Amino acid sequence: MAKLEAKLGMMIDSIGNFFSGRDQLPWCDPDIVAACEREVAEAGSDDSMKECLLRLSWALVHSRRPEDAQRGIAMLEASLPGTTDPLLQRERLYLLAVGYYRSGDYSRSRDLVDRCLLIAPDWRQAVTLKKIIEDKITKDGVIGLGIAATAVGLVAGGIAAAVSRKK
Repeated sequence: MAKLEAKLGMMIDSIGNFFSGRDQLPWCDPDIVAACEREVAEAGSDDSMKECLLRLSWALVHSRRPEDAQRGIAMLEASLPGTTDPLLQRERLYLLAVGYYRSGDYSRSRDLVDRCLLIAPDWRQAVTLKKIIEDKITKDGVIGLGIAATAVGLVAGGIAAAVSRKK
């Protein structure tokens, strides 16, 4: 009985998440973004600067402000071509995927997370992000189909009403 209740609870939570549009990605407050910007300004060495810039990129793509996410995307796009370390490349691809997801570009986000998974196939964060993206694409598709079906129904109803009036 407890197993059934647990499965039912998970199903209800899943349905709730589907319709509420919630995802499990963290959000970042403007205070954290500002602290990361100060950290970058105060960074001394090149290595320290790279770490600070990566933290700032993380904060920007997780920000609720669209302009922050766009800044984070631009920073990551600019830094990606010079990245030779596979772990750093994986991290930047992941953050870039988060940025595009937050910006609503789900197909670009999915492409980037797929590239990330080529580097690290079992990386749980990337696997989770891919599921979030696919769920969002599915949800948007279901909503789009519902809207289209409603529009077709309204048009068909209007035509039927017009035809019945003419008779």
